[in-house]
Amino acid sequence: MLKISTLFDGGSIEVVSVKNPQNIQVRLRQDNAADFRQWFYFRLQGAAYLPCVIDFGDVSDTAYPAGWEDYQAVASYDRKNWFRVPTSFDAGCLKIHHTPLANSVYYAYFEPYSYEQHLNLLGEVQSSGLCQIEDLGQTIDGRDLNLLTIGNQIESDIKIWLIARQHPGETMAEWLAEGFLMRLLDFQDSLSRSLLDMATVFVVPNMNPDGSYRGNLRTNAAGANLNREWANPTMEKSPEVFLVREKMLATGVDIFLDIHGDESIPYVFVSGCEGVPNYSPKMAELENLFKTSFQAACPDFQDEFGYPKSDAGKADLSWASNFVGNQFGCLSFTLEMPFKDNFNYPDDDYGWNGQRSLRMGECLLNPLLEVCRKLKNSE
Repeated sequence: MLKISTLFDGGSIEVVSVKNPQNIQVRLRQDNAADFRQWFYFRLQGAAYLPCVIDFGDVSDTAYPAGWEDYQAVASYDRKNWFRVPTSFDAGCLKIHHTPLANSVYYAYFEPYSYEQHLNLLGEVQSSGLCQIEDLGQTIDGRDLNLLTIGNQIESDIKIWLIARQHPGETMAEWLAEGFLMRLLDFQDSLSRSLLDMATVFVVPNMNPDGSYRGNLRTNAAGANLNREWANPTMEKSPEVFLVREKMLATGVDIFLDIHGDESIPYVFVSGCEGVPNYSPKMAELENLFKTSFQAACPDFQDEFGYPKSDAGKADLSWASNFVGNQFGCLSFTLEMPFKDNFNYPDDDYGWNGQRSLRMGECLLNPLLEVCRKLKNSE
């Protein structure tokens, strides 16, 4: 008997009909308190060796309809090894075409990163002896919002902040955070040691644990899009941003990276804060240095395709990178990775995935070191 279930961490889909394996009908579920639909993650049972067609119906009214063009869903039998499966998008309708080789198979919008993985990551980095975990407070659902601090924490240190997964469905962001942390905490890595000789690094690997667990695409438990809350966050609507912003104001920020995933653009890119009122030639110089160094360290990164730049003084300060760049006059980037594949370096079997995001996190240390050297020389 065919069966679809979602009662697990991050699960999300609505079942319409699951009687015929060649006409399984489902519908994308919206976030629990907001009208965003795009993320899905579900388990199909009873379909071993049966050619299946999973019909999502008309997805032209989802959050990012252009995200379905050239998109291939991911699947896994063990929730550790994920691969792309044939997916069609025609006349606004999305369908997965797949013959499972086992009786239980999972399908998802992108390779998931569960709350259990998040907690395991916290435990692993703490056991390194080089990282301190701080509880900033509670989310709306009562989950812990944790900050990781790595470095000597002296006043003269450069203050680097990295936050990930404000939008919970963008799981590649926490994969990147994991890769970044693992290399940063490798004391046998001379680049990491060089960076930590100059900087204290603050990391929030999951800004939105409630939305992540609930299977939301873009919002927290209260329906707030956290990356539109930075100008005026509240403990009632967006405690995650309120708590992190307060800590930033206490520590100061010299470099800021906000990690995301983009549904439509099939490339890795950054978006700067050139439209903020306090944008300066120094900030522009540091942005160029970062991008040049990042391209040299990681060919997956490029600077040709991305978001249009905001007009001078017209940037939206409710966005994290704009607020932080304007507040602290620092290098401040949003880094975006694709849900699809990186068209510069395509992979038909896996597309862009968790491991490629993790490797990109490792490569981030290279441009950060170059920017830190520039800042130290400027002193």
